[in-house]
Amino acid sequence: MTLSKIWVFAEALDGEVASTTLELLTMARGLADSVECVYAGDDGDDIAELLGSHGCETIHQTGDLDGALVGVPVSAAVVAAVEAGDGPDAILLGTSYDARDVAARLSVGLDRPVITNVVALEVDDDTLVGTEPIFGGTTDVKTKFTGEGPYLALVRPKSIAAEPSGGAAADVEDLDVPDLGSAGGATVVERHAEESSGPKLDEAAVVVSGGRGMGDAENYEMVEKLAKLLKGAAGASRAIVDAGWVPYSYQVGQTGKVVKPDLYIAAGISGATQHLVGMKGSKNIIAINKDPEAPIFGIADLGIVGDVHKVMPQLIEALSSR
Repeated sequence: MTLSKIWVFAEALDGEVASTTLELLTMARGLADSVECVYAGDDGDDIAELLGSHGCETIHQTGDLDGALVGVPVSAAVVAAVEAGDGPDAILLGTSYDARDVAARLSVGLDRPVITNVVALEVDDDTLVGTEPIFGGTTDVKTKFTGEGPYLALVRPKSIAAEPSGGAAADVEDLDVPDLGSAGGATVVERHAEESSGPKLDEAAVVVSGGRGMGDAENYEMVEKLAKLLKGAAGASRAIVDAGWVPYSYQVGQTGKVVKPDLYIAAGISGATQHLVGMKGSKNIIAINKDPEAPIFGIADLGIVGDVHKVMPQLIEALSSR
């Protein structure tokens, strides 16, 4: 059983589509007969081929928003479409800042609840059922919508692998944005992008993360060096982010980024539940910790019981000499 139509909130910056958007399209294809996107911008034609190849049939674009905060015009446009009878049965959004803003405003504008932190969705009896982890990811619960649609769900990144469907480029249609009044007055005046090199943390095939067991901030350099040698990205536990060793953008875990690389190396990380939530889906996990009872070994494919200050330099030396 499937729904008739699902809309996915598509996100892109400078023509680069967010990986979460492609994941949502992959998920939506198994839930509805028709999958479409709502997009904030006027360059839908530039991303129509990529979105179409992942199952999007039509892109409803708002047009140039002239620097407005995305949540206000997008939510107003969707609410207007739903009230006019042209809306979907459900709307799927990622967990980015913009998407969460859109979801909150849609919840108010449509008087509908939002299921958050969803990792899986299914259709049951013409309604949507979401699966969400609770208690730090140790237990999953299912939440079923019982009222009228459209159903609103915020999906956690990396809950499903993005897979092309082979579809043709999506059609692009304009989505009318109603008068926003004073709510539309806020604008984005400047953006700051953190400088980085190498693959993005949440998209890297290899991730090397360091934790409190690294000892001090200076030793984190070993994590970055090993990640660079493996052509991967450097990550961190919440403990060393809170300690100010590295920026928040490095954090892996329940309150950071969710990663699913081919290889995840945890150096000096004990394995608190909050951290495991963000990386336990990795294909191969190597843990380095001097405590043989560390929880991280419970999910590791390979465990090295040893001092990271001795193990890491040897790994770096071995890789550097290849």
